[in-house]
Amino acid sequence: MVAGFGRHVLVETESGQRLICHPRGKKSQVVVGDRIRWLPSQDEGTIEKIEERNNLFHRQDELRTKSFAANLDLVLILIAAEPEFSESQLTRALIAAEAERIKPVIALNKSDLAEPFGRAWAKLAPYRAMGYQVVPLAIKPKADIEVSNDAQTACLMELLQGKKTLVLGPSGAGKSSLTNLLVPQAKVLTAEISQALNSGKHTTTSTTLYWIDPARTSALIDSPGFQEFGLHHIEPMQLATFMPDFKAHAQNCRFYNCTHLHEPGCGVISEVKSTASASSISANRYRLYSELFAELSQPRY
Repeated sequence: MVAGFGRHVLVETESGQRLICHPRGKKSQVVVGDRIRWLPSQDEGTIEKIEERNNLFHRQDELRTKSFAANLDLVLILIAAEPEFSESQLTRALIAAEAERIKPVIALNKSDLAEPFGRAWAKLAPYRAMGYQVVPLAIKPKADIEVSNDAQTACLMELLQGKKTLVLGPSGAGKSSLTNLLVPQAKVLTAEISQALNSGKHTTTSTTLYWIDPARTSALIDSPGFQEFGLHHIEPMQLATFMPDFKAHAQNCRFYNCTHLHEPGCGVISEVKSTASASSISANRYRLYSELFAELSQPRY
């Protein structure tokens, strides 16, 4: 599946032909990136089965689950130097990727704004120390696309080569501009998809897959911007497992079921309080963990 709107989805065959398919039931469980079995029905098709997924990147709050895409190789988390990005949102997206065993890469946009970019780059130092790849970008709106950094674009293209990548980020980070840069025909394709699905709406309200190479081996999946990123599908006791800086020290805890909040002999707390050298767990990261643990420990009704 390459796009969807409501119960209508767009499926691409192995030959590259695209057609509308519908699920048999009232509710569609199919998401972009799914491999499906379908049967022709006049000039459209009917979804018969969703093949087993390698992964499913999603978020979940108290009320509902939002699935972005399936069978991913990479999640490109796009944030901007200005306005200042939310470290809480970034942490949540990284945890969601780790939980599904999908490699996350952080892309920091607006490298052309020297002072804000310098501050943002420094803010990301703990994430680079954890082993996350952080790439600088200067993505311009379409009118200024010719002044975008060619070297950065080439580096990014190399990173995306042969992979199915979900571009994720808050509204205003530059996702649409990135899509237009890497897929020049994106607006035309989007209009065609909207027309095919008879949605009458621009598909940035949903998730859409674009091929960025003629051989159809590298895919970019554009997703709607978000302001909240719930992690209610993750148990609080699992959090440290999906945070590399915590995981490295959690194995030193005295108790196997340590919450890393108050227990004696906790390897994480010991590292946070360490004065021998600079701690590999920043005070801010520990605060984010504590807040997330409390949030995910709330009773669910």
